[in-house]
Amino acid sequence: MPKWKRENIIFDSLYEADVWAESIVNEIYARLYDGYDTPDYKIAYSLAFRLAELKELSVLTETEITMDSDRRYKVWVTSS
Repeated sequence: MPKWKRENIIFDSLYEADVWAESIVNEIYARLYDGYDTPDYKIAYSLAFRLAELKELSVLTETEITMDSDRRYKVWVTSS
């Protein structure tokens, strides 16, 4: 069963989101989590690009619309 980290943080700038995503990459690389679920597209964007640099992982993304019509962005990895 995949382990997900789900947070509801939304940053004002791409820079702030990228700094945040960098710490999430370390947690995913260490296999504390397999994926990240966020309402902030900036975090998902940065996280996907940072994870794509790791050759031993395949990165997958998905946008989900909840029952409340909110968007959630998911980024997860599998071993390549």
